[in-house]
Amino acid sequence: MKFMEDSLNLPLREILPVLQQRIVGETRWFGVTTQKNPLDFWIYQELIHRLQPDVIVEIGNDCGGSALALAHLCELIGKGRVIGVDVSHARVPDVVRKHPRITFIEGDACSSFGKVAALIRPQEETLVIEDSSHTFENTLNVLRKYSPLVKRDGYFIVEDGICHHGLDVGPNPGPYEAITSFVAENPSFVIERSLEAFLITWNPRGFLRRT
Repeated sequence: MKFMEDSLNLPLREILPVLQQRIVGETRWFGVTTQKNPLDFWIYQELIHRLQPDVIVEIGNDCGGSALALAHLCELIGKGRVIGVDVSHARVPDVVRKHPRITFIEGDACSSFGKVAALIRPQEETLVIEDSSHTFENTLNVLRKYSPLVKRDGYFIVEDGICHHGLDVGPNPGPYEAITSFVAENPSFVIERSLEAFLITWNPRGFLRRT
């Protein structure tokens, strides 16, 4: 309890590392490691309810907790499925692998684009979430490759722009800089900072809407 009381007096720059430790090391969805900021995931829930997507493409799945959470949200709205893409799914437990709304594709995201696109019908509303290696080059390449899947007023979410923009972790340059480059060359996507509504976000400038 004393730790919690002391934390109330910390400035934000000292709170973020505490949250990072909890998010990366201990955050779980129905017992499965998730590594998601709950404040951002609440925004995802709001978007999914509003957009009613047919498909959610999650690039970077690790243990699969967030894929499971997204599939559960699909169940709640009564539609949708999740396509998870990662170089390895060795850490994903059976409870996630066997979920009827989840399909996993193993391999490099950009190289696997054809396999992903083949599972999506042209008329389907698709939400894309990028959460893979966080390097500038990979993030920008994924943005370029997968952005055509997003329809007008749909969203492409890029995670972990907080790398070196709030937390001294991860690649530098990273997602934040990749977003800046992508939007500069793609005027059909705009950054919706209003979705950073809880102020503490791991995705600064990461909510991109197609106009």
